[in-house]
Amino acid sequence: MENLKRDIGLFALTMTGLGSIIGSGWLFGAWKAAKVAGPAAIYSWIIGCLIIICIALSYAELGGMFPESGGMVRYPQYSHGSFVGFIAGWANWIAIVSVIPIEAEASVQYMSSWPWAWAQGMYDGRHLTMSGLVLASLLVFVYFFLNYWTVALFAKSNTIVTVIKFVVPLLTVVGIYIAGFKTNNFTQAPGGFMPDGWSGVLTAIATSGIVFAFNGFQTPINLAGEAKNPGRNVPFAVVLSLLLAGVLYFFLQFVFIGSVPSNLLANGWAGLQLKSPFADLAMILGVGWLAVALFADAVISPSGTGIVYTASTARMIYGMEKNGYFPKIFGTVHPLYKVPRPAMWLNLAVSFLFMYVFRGWGELVEVISVATVVSYMAGPVTAMSLRKLVPHYRRPLKTKGLVVIAPIAFIVSSLILYWSRWPLTGQVLFVMLIGLPIYFYYEAKRGKETFSRNFKAGLWLVCYLLYMMLISYLGSDRFGGHNVISYGWDMVVVAVSALVFYMWAIRSAYFTEQLKEAESLNQEMKHE
Repeated sequence: MENLKRDIGLFALTMTGLGSIIGSGWLFGAWKAAKVAGPAAIYSWIIGCLIIICIALSYAELGGMFPESGGMVRYPQYSHGSFVGFIAGWANWIAIVSVIPIEAEASVQYMSSWPWAWAQGMYDGRHLTMSGLVLASLLVFVYFFLNYWTVALFAKSNTIVTVIKFVVPLLTVVGIYIAGFKTNNFTQAPGGFMPDGWSGVLTAIATSGIVFAFNGFQTPINLAGEAKNPGRNVPFAVVLSLLLAGVLYFFLQFVFIGSVPSNLLANGWAGLQLKSPFADLAMILGVGWLAVALFADAVISPSGTGIVYTASTARMIYGMEKNGYFPKIFGTVHPLYKVPRPAMWLNLAVSFLFMYVFRGWGELVEVISVATVVSYMAGPVTAMSLRKLVPHYRRPLKTKGLVVIAPIAFIVSSLILYWSRWPLTGQVLFVMLIGLPIYFYYEAKRGKETFSRNFKAGLWLVCYLLYMMLISYLGSDRFGGHNVISYGWDMVVVAVSALVFYMWAIRSAYFTEQLKEAESLNQEMKHE
């Protein structure tokens, strides 16, 4: 068993998931989705939530089977060996660790709308200025030290923060609805209800922060090694936090669409310019108390998420070291405080790198969204592969209908990847592949036979990533492609191709060494 303290209960674990989900996404997501899809953005949130639920159900089953820290980067290795495990873990780590600086940047960007000159000088309309970067850096240090001494302090502080930041969005829904909601915006604004058609609705899911906003469901899974009764609490925490956030996001988008003053829509939804979306609306509608609450929450919500991700990303590095792809020091847990401190220092350094390369929330959210989708791919495959390989394993949550849900999750994840638009898809998929030299360095130490088997089991994933780059390039111009494959048919091609790759992936699974080692953990859980 892992040398980590199990002291996070169901409520704290659910609050942890909810705290991860409700970050900067709600502050900016409704505005960005409306710019892309108009009033039909409400469909984007519904579809996006259903897609994430399909994916989350696969991971929830895995979290109950193998309650260990950094689980999201370890599960694929159980069913497909080290090659798939590394690519999935690398994609997941890139997607998650970059959330830490984004949340700090989001707080500072919202704070730049405060009525004081020193605050307004922190953001120039596109990037954080030097003073903004300094403040964002200080926030990242706060996230770091709240997790540095004990996971219990992290859990307690996060529960308080989450309760606060869940209340403010609820007040936003009520306050803005009462002050200025009108149904005319849904049908009479320029472009009508769906100004860019279904392509706008689908692109909004991929690029306006919707996938990014829901990504926090991973956090209870990554903290499974420190959860009380993890077989029961982890799956419940995942599903509960996702459903609560999904309902909240829908109503936030709904009231945002209905409350934008008509004069701001003269150039259509795509031309809607708001620096601090909900706070700006509150001030325009004369709801001063809500504007004050929103400006305060612009610090609390993103910072709460930043605190959570600082904890969970350290556990991901811990998990990747256990997989054998980071130096041993990153798997070291402090003997007194029971946190993987060296992993935390590594993530702190990477967070600063991301912050100073991407100096605005909007610059990084699309990249994170695509990387997140790539990291999701292995989950449904792993869950179904383990149903085949180890049907006798204890499954505290055995997802009903997984034989249908898993392939659907893989197909819709592929569609989100395609909807992200070329060239963004190609750029991010390339980033996913550049981590391979690290894999080859460590794998070379394990022998030719081991490498050959793992490479064969993971060949489907490399071919899939390269294929998706090609399809994105050749696809419809509505998704940034070169229109070799016309709109409509492009999505049919992606869906059918994804099903073929899914079946290839299931056939590639084998009883790995890691799965043999996990047998004892699973058997031990049976007797808890």
